[in-house]
Amino acid sequence: MTESPVGNSARPSLRQWLLDLPRHKKRALLMVLDFLMLSAVLWALMILRLGTSFWPDSAALVFLLVSGPVLTIISFSYAGLYRMVTRYLGSRGNTRIVGAVTIAVLVWALVVFMSGQQGVPRSAVITYGFASIAAVMLSRQLLAWMLKSSGIVLPRFDPDVPRVSVVIYGAGPAGVELARALTRMTDREVVAFCDVSPTLWGQYVSGIKVQRPDRLGRIIERFEVKEVLLAIPSTDRHLRRLVMKELQHLPVSVKVMPSLTDIARGQVAVTDLRPLDVADLLGRDSVPPIANLLSRNIENKNILVTGAGGSVGSELVRQVLRQKPACLVLLDLSEPALFAIEMEAIEIVSLLPEQHRPRIIAVLGSVLDAQVVSDAIGTHRIATIYHAAAYKHVPMVEHNPGVGLTNNIFGTEIVAEAAVAHGVENFVLISTDKAVSPTNVMGASKRLAELVLQARASQHPSTVFTMVRFGNVLDSSGSVVGLFRRQIKAGGPVTVTHPEVIRYFMSIPEAAELVIQAGAMAKGGDVFVLDMGEPVKIVDLARLMIRLSGLEVRDDANPNGDIDIVFCGLRPGEKLYEELLIGGATSGTEHPRILRSDEPFLAPGELKRELELLRAAIAIRDVDTIQAVLMRTVEGYQPDKVARALEGAPAARWIAPTRTLH
Repeated sequence: MTESPVGNSARPSLRQWLLDLPRHKKRALLMVLDFLMLSAVLWALMILRLGTSFWPDSAALVFLLVSGPVLTIISFSYAGLYRMVTRYLGSRGNTRIVGAVTIAVLVWALVVFMSGQQGVPRSAVITYGFASIAAVMLSRQLLAWMLKSSGIVLPRFDPDVPRVSVVIYGAGPAGVELARALTRMTDREVVAFCDVSPTLWGQYVSGIKVQRPDRLGRIIERFEVKEVLLAIPSTDRHLRRLVMKELQHLPVSVKVMPSLTDIARGQVAVTDLRPLDVADLLGRDSVPPIANLLSRNIENKNILVTGAGGSVGSELVRQVLRQKPACLVLLDLSEPALFAIEMEAIEIVSLLPEQHRPRIIAVLGSVLDAQVVSDAIGTHRIATIYHAAAYKHVPMVEHNPGVGLTNNIFGTEIVAEAAVAHGVENFVLISTDKAVSPTNVMGASKRLAELVLQARASQHPSTVFTMVRFGNVLDSSGSVVGLFRRQIKAGGPVTVTHPEVIRYFMSIPEAAELVIQAGAMAKGGDVFVLDMGEPVKIVDLARLMIRLSGLEVRDDANPNGDIDIVFCGLRPGEKLYEELLIGGATSGTEHPRILRSDEPFLAPGELKRELELLRAAIAIRDVDTIQAVLMRTVEGYQPDKVARALEGAPAARWIAPTRTLH
């Protein structure tokens, strides 16, 4: 696995050029260098032996002198020295150098003495062997030093301690560091590397052979391997998923080494292995952020995050603090959640240089309280708002639609009006894929919140309103991943709504990072959608999580398994799959994972009339009018199942208070 070049220069360094060479060219270059070095060694030995300047005086003598290095190169090739990775030669490589040079010297001595040529002293043949060994070893050490910066770790064995056989999946720098660290331990023995790179197959890295992935099953059986240790970058989730697919039917546990970044920071040791978690596999390979997009709407500005104590809101707080704001205002209705994120923010700020420490202000209140919102924005002269406050749990909002609609739609309207009144520069709404052709009240409410901002954008261009849609985030308060964990811990069963239901997943940090970058690209009224990668079947996710817990699914094929998977049916308002676009008119942006969608919206006057009707209908619990308004305003809204669920519900459910769910 090739390392990335260091620095910003377009011209690669010699080190990087060597690392990037194809394997056959590396071998050819090493052979040429060895031949030149060995020829120079032999020539120097001849001068020292004869005590005078030396130049061969016949073609036969030239042939004999050249044959020594040539035979050495051939011996190296047969010994497999050129198939070993120079950076990680190890003691096994040095042993091969000694053996290969010894054989080459014996053959060369036979050629010299049988030729009857007296121009090559016998002492030169013997000293050539010792000098060649020293020269080749030294050259390999110099090359290794140039290509990497790692010392040699000598293994330490204790025959009285039983050692578990392990395979390291990933023979790149991380895998090599892990192998070297494990040699200091007495509980694990690395029996093989495994890697997807064909250029490494059959080679030896730190004295350990690199195997093809299709041989992994045989290696596990032959050496009774108990663990496979993943040394694959955490950003490469696609490769991790492929590896897990190969391993899921093998009788081994899978563990992950920490990231090299965390190791370099001293937060963890190389050997601090942890079990593979579903979060390591879901989502999509991350793309490095564009630095100027992250800081454009934040650096030296006053920022407000609503719903700051929620899953996405709290991560937005962390990300905003990294971009050096002047002031960060946290707004949330939940006192415990607000206190927790305030304490975390203060701790983060305390670690920053004094000149980059923003003021942290916690505001306890609801986005439905116009005075609280106006004071928070006006008093602190907010420049950018990230509006994450919302009720988002589909079944909860489905059974409490009045509260959900009021909070998500009219809360957004109140914050937007205050933003315009106080001259806020940027307003970013955290939306959802459930806003597209919704079958539930929550999705319809988020689409109406988008329409509110689109209308404001057409009326007040001085404030840049934008919306960002994405799917499920891992380990959010309503994530299915957390539910499955609890069910598995309790011994099952794991409940899946439908065998065909699929969802898109993204990590919370990546979602927040992309939201900030999307907001920085907005021009006004934009709808951005995030590339969510490949969808995941929820039943496959359930099976994977059971397997990662060291358990087996109990089904017809395996009646002796540990955990049942039960299909409980789609919940009210739930769809088999989610969408991110209303229409097909999308365009790319300067970020490869963010798309801009050109979508229709209602004229401000028409929207205002519909919202007034909706507000009045909620106040008197008029189900028919509420459904009619949603049908007219939200494109693709299909409330049949929802309507049936609501018709049988008691009227009190329309006004029942619920806890804050961000």
